[in-house]
Amino acid sequence: MKKLLTAFAITLAISGCKTSPTGRTQITLYSDQQMSEMGVASFSQMKEQQPIEADKATNAYVKCIADHLIDQLPAEYASQQWEVVVFKEPSANAFALPGGKIGVHTGLLEVAKNQHQLAAVMGHEVGHVIAQHANERVSQNSLLQFGLQASNVALQMGDVQYRDAIMQGLGLGAQFGVALPFSRSHESEADIIGLDLMAKAGFDPEGAVALWQNMEAASEERPPEFMSTHPAPQSRIANLQQGMIKARELKQQAWQSGSKPQCK
Repeated sequence: MKKLLTAFAITLAISGCKTSPTGRTQITLYSDQQMSEMGVASFSQMKEQQPIEADKATNAYVKCIADHLIDQLPAEYASQQWEVVVFKEPSANAFALPGGKIGVHTGLLEVAKNQHQLAAVMGHEVGHVIAQHANERVSQNSLLQFGLQASNVALQMGDVQYRDAIMQGLGLGAQFGVALPFSRSHESEADIIGLDLMAKAGFDPEGAVALWQNMEAASEERPPEFMSTHPAPQSRIANLQQGMIKARELKQQAWQSGSKPQCK
């Protein structure tokens, strides 16, 4: 039986091999529909259990940035009906889920000082979605545990065992408001994807560097980078600066075509 399970896992892994937008090999066992079901179910649960910001100006500001970013997504994502919700939550976090869902915490608005800095975070989170990082992580959990079956995992949100595993795979915590980081490779990949995305939308990519400088200044004492799955702010800034030449060119092209967001 152990040999059969091992062979089954290897077969699944081979059949699920794909290449990320940056050329990295990844294993994604779940269909886009299954991932969307997980994302929609998780988002619905969050809206039921977390307070939502009602201020119209705040919601309009966040949605304005989201709309500009969504317009630059690949067609299969840009055509989705995206839902953007601002949650009353003091942590400086945001997230995006398969199925066209974006959540922004009010605490982030205190650290992201303008549209360019907030676009950097939101572009990063959407980058996780288009790079299928959630699919990759849920797939890894499935191969390790054999407890999540591809045929019915999206239907198990009511089961704590499955819900927690799904939430972790999506980059969320079992306790809403605690955003679990993806791996360092996922985070770095999403940084670059998000940088290009925000620049294509006409936001200033320099805002991404400024955002992480703000994050570093606002954060309390951090553990060493090797003890955390999140890259240290200085490492993120160095990674972003490596992609800045291309990003500046993309921003200039966007401005020349008339795409210059004015989200306030």
